[in-house]
Amino acid sequence: MTTRYFALTIGIFFVLLGMLGLVPNLVSLPIGAPILTVDAGYGYLFGLFPVNLLHNLVHLTVGILGILAYRSVSSAQLFARGLTIFFAVLAVLGLIPSMDTTFGFIPLFGNEVWLHGLTALVSAYFGYATPRTRDIGPRAV
Repeated sequence: MTTRYFALTIGIFFVLLGMLGLVPNLVSLPIGAPILTVDAGYGYLFGLFPVNLLHNLVHLTVGILGILAYRSVSSAQLFARGLTIFFAVLAVLGLIPSMDTTFGFIPLFGNEVWLHGLTALVSAYFGYATPRTRDIGPRAV
């Protein structure tokens, strides 16, 4: 898989994740979960991943950026590198008990921590470990 297809795949995945998080029937009640300031749509997607409205908007934004990054190799590599840093920070914040709700706005605990950590590891591979290739533009005739 090339970096471009990684950006497209992860983009589609996070757009779907963000859209599914907005479907009330797929989000169970957050019984026993930490209290959030923004509790609109707060619950567990598929009973596993803590989400709320802001979290779904972040997933949608990441997904749209991934789909847009598919357009060129350089933008896909930049996307993968940015995604690595962003999701690594989120995974670490989720491990700190006082930061697992990012100041009460976005839930970052439970299964969300390993999802962010896994995303950071995979995007690190495509952003840093794959050889950097250059874009091949249109040829002049």
